[in-house]
Amino acid sequence: MNSGDTAWMLISSALVLFMTPGLAFFYGGMVRAKNVLGMLMKNYIAMGIVTITWVIVGYSLAFAPDMGGGFLGGLDFVGLKGVESVFAEGEEAGAIHAVPVPDTVIMVFQMMFAIITPALISGAIAERMKFTAWAVFVAIWSIVVYAPMAHWVWNAGGFLAKLGAVDFAGGTVVHINAGAAALAVILVLGPRLGFRREAIRPHSLPLTLLGAGMLWFGWFGFNAGSSFGANGLAANAFITTQIAAATAGTVWALMEHMTRGKATTLGFASGAVAGLVAVTPAAGFVGPMSSMLIGALAGAVCYLALQIKFKLNVDDALDVLAVHLVGGILGSLAIGFLGQNAINSFTKDGLLFGGGMDQLIAQTIAVAVAAVYSFVVTWILAKAIDVTMGLRISETDERRGVDLSMHEEQSYVMSE
Repeated sequence: MNSGDTAWMLISSALVLFMTPGLAFFYGGMVRAKNVLGMLMKNYIAMGIVTITWVIVGYSLAFAPDMGGGFLGGLDFVGLKGVESVFAEGEEAGAIHAVPVPDTVIMVFQMMFAIITPALISGAIAERMKFTAWAVFVAIWSIVVYAPMAHWVWNAGGFLAKLGAVDFAGGTVVHINAGAAALAVILVLGPRLGFRREAIRPHSLPLTLLGAGMLWFGWFGFNAGSSFGANGLAANAFITTQIAAATAGTVWALMEHMTRGKATTLGFASGAVAGLVAVTPAAGFVGPMSSMLIGALAGAVCYLALQIKFKLNVDDALDVLAVHLVGGILGSLAIGFLGQNAINSFTKDGLLFGGGMDQLIAQTIAVAVAAVYSFVVTWILAKAIDVTMGLRISETDERRGVDLSMHEEQSYVMSE
């Protein structure tokens, strides 16, 4: 066992978990005051539910030896059976993941990814989804959507991995997956009362900026931790993550200034998160200047993508589609253009570095598969929940606010 690598992976696991409260505050500041606790709770409950589903069956379905065909892991690790925290005598690397880190450490690192992915969806369905329906949705979705996709991409036996598609830290598995799922749920759920007829403004932008900072900080564990060791690849991923986020936030602010005459705090925060999303799949495959290009593209393209929801009349409350779906697609495809085999041998050189079309074709197939599978299965799941227990709160409860109607609490109580 390498104690340095193990320490880094434990720290990275904690950093990735820290992102979920960060996401809760990022989203919480953008909703109205009557709904902020509901948003925080939707994120925090994911930490509870997904931990349980991951330990019982999710990890096994994702990372156990393939059952055949590259579509799903077996039940070898149900209840973490056989997932060891120590190495057997003479064993040079973890039996499951072939790195000099205990298998339990990699398991818990991957658990944190499984937690934040459904939490990302909560931004799209803000202010109108039942808490009980959300809890059931997260439990089932983490098993039937997230675990299979993690297997396809991150398990050596997965069919997309065998195809040659790569995803360093979650462009397909996390961001495209969550973005496509968000689209499916909001199509079933419908828009908020007053959408496009009245102003629906963030209640606390300082809270959102705090959440964005927590996300940015935690993202270094998300991306640099995906090297599975304290090594040069981790350093590369750390650097490219910072460059892309900073560039995207700056470009988004410039886009706002050019189109609206004013740059906003929400714009910079959204742009930074878009840059973090876009560089996530590529962080360990591209160099610093390539990450700057990815960040610039994310800042511009994701900003322009915001206009789509208004044209399609889709109420993506907190812009999950523009940031996570579009950003995830951009970053995943960018590997086919900007990837460098000299940085990471798991990818072929991209088109702009003298490579052929092979890597770009593999990335395109992975993007399409992730988006279609997530959208279709999520739509079926949302429909089933809607028919059986109801997906949306009543009109009365929506006007009253999620905090009081679902949780009997208030975020801000003014006393004399």
